[in-house]
Amino acid sequence: MNNRLYGNLIFELSKKGRRGYSLPKDSFGDYQIPGEFRRQQDAALPECDELTVVRHYTNLSNNNFGVDTGFYPLGSCTMKYNPKINEEMAALPQFQNLHPLQPSDTVRGASALVALLEKSLCALTGLAHFTFKPYAGAHGELTGLMTIDNYHRSRGDLQRKKVVVPDSAHGTNPASAAVCGLEIIEVKSQADGTVDFDDLQRIVSEQGQEISAMMMTNPNTLGLFEVRIPEIARLIHDCGGLMYYDGANLNPMLGACRPGDMGFDVMHINLHKTFSTPHGGGGPGSGPVGVREGLQDFFPFVSPWHGNFAVMMRAYAYILSLGRDQVKYVGPLATLNANYIKESLKDVYELPIDGLCCHEFVFDGLKDKATVSTDCPTVSTDCPAGVTTMDVAKRLLDYGYHAPTIYFPLLFHESLMIEPTENESKETLDGFIAVMRQIAEEAKTDPEQVKSAPHTTPIGRVDDVLAAKHPVVTYRQMKREE
Repeated sequence: MNNRLYGNLIFELSKKGRRGYSLPKDSFGDYQIPGEFRRQQDAALPECDELTVVRHYTNLSNNNFGVDTGFYPLGSCTMKYNPKINEEMAALPQFQNLHPLQPSDTVRGASALVALLEKSLCALTGLAHFTFKPYAGAHGELTGLMTIDNYHRSRGDLQRKKVVVPDSAHGTNPASAAVCGLEIIEVKSQADGTVDFDDLQRIVSEQGQEISAMMMTNPNTLGLFEVRIPEIARLIHDCGGLMYYDGANLNPMLGACRPGDMGFDVMHINLHKTFSTPHGGGGPGSGPVGVREGLQDFFPFVSPWHGNFAVMMRAYAYILSLGRDQVKYVGPLATLNANYIKESLKDVYELPIDGLCCHEFVFDGLKDKATVSTDCPTVSTDCPAGVTTMDVAKRLLDYGYHAPTIYFPLLFHESLMIEPTENESKETLDGFIAVMRQIAEEAKTDPEQVKSAPHTTPIGRVDDVLAAKHPVVTYRQMKREE
């Protein structure tokens, strides 16, 4: 392949005077743009022929990685396959061309879809009502916490300004509480990764009258089911607080159990994760909030419109495609796939918490620590010949796999968080397992091969710290080629 076309920026392929398209003559007549809005000099745009442009962007597109091209075991993100029928439904012109300011009697079909989706989500979660106003998961968290705060205010219970959050929680939990003007109380985890009930009892006994809510993800960030959730809910309810469910890990619950039945009062759903919308690169998202009966009157005003309607379209199409019987397999299959990978790799990767996981699990780097380097580039030196979780992730790229989530959660030094989702076949999982074992072997026999990875990508390993602190997000053309 011509590396000049493949590895260069479009600006670097520019040749003065090259054109790929001739614009038609001006059909708007003699109209002069006011001087204050005109450029003083021409924009420094690339000048390329059409074929160069086509090849350049086609090659770039072939570099993209997604669930349509390969296995994407990104923990805590649920990058599942999204059926194309969902995209066709979301693109129907009858829905796609709607405008938020249309009269309500002209959007009865869209309103009916939202009502039917609410009915489906209530059945799946065990809650009574949903609002679809939040535009993303974090927006849903904020909306849910504001709902809880409104509830306490309505009762004159103004001292409840503290939210209990496990130390293994998603970072958005304490962030959302802080934005809502609430104080965070951290509850510790036990050695098995679940909430320390004794520590929670201490917190409630000391500060129970000030507790507004407890935010939990179940299964938690380690992919572990909180088996004492009924006791936790009872403890929080008895002190006057409410239970908030972070829906980021809802996948393994579908068909197995419902948050509302466990004692949760408020929850948000990452509709784009659990119910099938491509959401890589930061969007699009949707974070509808559900509540038990009686709390719907306390929904805050966060938007005059339903957020990201196309995501709702995809979600409802996904639910209808599966149907009542098939949706029950989502949770069990997600759990089966995760445990299959975990059990197949725990002899070569460190599993800090053994036992049954749900949809995801966390390794703490490589297991064989017989040869430890003192110049290991991360906070931990417990890695064969200095091979870190970062190195394993980079080496996976050479084998055509997207890396799992790394260095999260923060409970372990070399966290490697794997979530296969419910959609992947046994053959795909076996291929991933074989490559992970191969990398573990390379870490012992040829560690430099792993530490210097990737080797087959268009660029090698970049300086992540430099890129984060001093990002270069624009191209400055110093000199045009004549």
